[in-house]
Amino acid sequence: MKRRALPALALICAAGLAATACSDPTAGDSGDSGSGGKKAEVNPTARLDGVKLTMWTAQNTVNAPKQVIDAFEKATGAKVDTQAIPDLYEQNVPTKLASGDRPDLMFWQPSISTLPFIQPKQNLLTLDGEPWEAKLGGTEKSLGMIDGKRYAAIVTSPAMLGVYYNKDVFRKAGLSEKDFPKSYDDLLALGRKVVDKSDAAAFYEAGGDKWPLQWQMQVQLTDLDQQWWADLNAGRKKWTDPVVVGAIKKYKEKLLDAGLAQKNYRTGTFTGQADALWKGEAGMVLNVTSFQSQLQAKYSTAEIDKKIGWFPVANSSATGLYSPDQTNGVVAFKTGDDKRQNAARQFLAFWLGPDYPDYIKTMKIPSVQPSVPTPGGLPETSKAQVAALPKAIGVFQAKAIVAPDTHLYLADMIFGKKSPQQVAQAIQDQFAQVAKAQGAPGF
Repeated sequence: MKRRALPALALICAAGLAATACSDPTAGDSGDSGSGGKKAEVNPTARLDGVKLTMWTAQNTVNAPKQVIDAFEKATGAKVDTQAIPDLYEQNVPTKLASGDRPDLMFWQPSISTLPFIQPKQNLLTLDGEPWEAKLGGTEKSLGMIDGKRYAAIVTSPAMLGVYYNKDVFRKAGLSEKDFPKSYDDLLALGRKVVDKSDAAAFYEAGGDKWPLQWQMQVQLTDLDQQWWADLNAGRKKWTDPVVVGAIKKYKEKLLDAGLAQKNYRTGTFTGQADALWKGEAGMVLNVTSFQSQLQAKYSTAEIDKKIGWFPVANSSATGLYSPDQTNGVVAFKTGDDKRQNAARQFLAFWLGPDYPDYIKTMKIPSVQPSVPTPGGLPETSKAQVAALPKAIGVFQAKAIVAPDTHLYLADMIFGKKSPQQVAQAIQDQFAQVAKAQGAPGF
């Protein structure tokens, strides 16, 4: 799934949603099913004849819950109606919620930068202590939380950010696993070797689609500690910090201006990345797991294993980055109907309980539960990402209270409309504007 910040229009809608929730005398934070008593133990397969639930998804993920819905309906007698929300999903969901429409369940990115836009305290059931929570892996357990309360069930692992490489290009350049980088500077040096010793570009950059432009910058921000992000979120630090400007400047000068990207990097596309890497026209692509999904849709595991490899990299270590997306999390809404709210909890207990092994096998994805083995038959690139996840560092969408449209400002830079300093200032301006709209302290 693509990583994008919530568009400006959605901010207005989110503000309207907040006002609606605040005017509701029943709005508040409740961990119970709606009746105010102690949370009852959930039986995942209890009969629910006559109960109908609604689940919202993005247009391109409408089939993602199909296996679990079919199995749940068969096991319980309930009906789950899936409704695809038109793109842009992250914009149109707050609009619909602000109008008073709401589902029982919904896919939503479980990060601190995106959960707030659906006003979790006022609108969502808290999911602390649900039977599946303790089964989550460490990284996944950290997602879906706001102010110490759980608002999202984690059903898939976050995307992993790392480097996909063409094995044939590396062989031509005399490179092997011993040459894998241990820092971003090493990665740039590796790119120079690819250019000098093969007929391929070092990297394929997708300026035409814009959203992948953020990754080269993101990798360079991994040395910033928890306190730096806390200060940013409190208004004490800014995106104009020299370390951020330096990352943008290095991307421009040491990669783009230095000729390490393909010639048409300003107009390159996400699909073009996959084609170029597969054909050996580019040696490397820095992107998230959706890039691999693109490869898996076209080629077999054996074909991918023969041609494509993957390695993690951060600013000063060989560490991957994790990036939450909207298919990772499922939230349950307060509807005022105890029967449906309890059924929504049961649906999540079923999904992450008896059905989970079948779900991940059908979807061919890694498991979020260490006790449930990841299905076999996945490409080696996927296995490498699973192995890197426990030590992965969160991208800024998982650390900052607002995820600015960094890619748009970087696109302005590659077309000569902004300097690195101006890019950082634009990021800061949007960050502060949205944080203020959210009512964040310090803004």
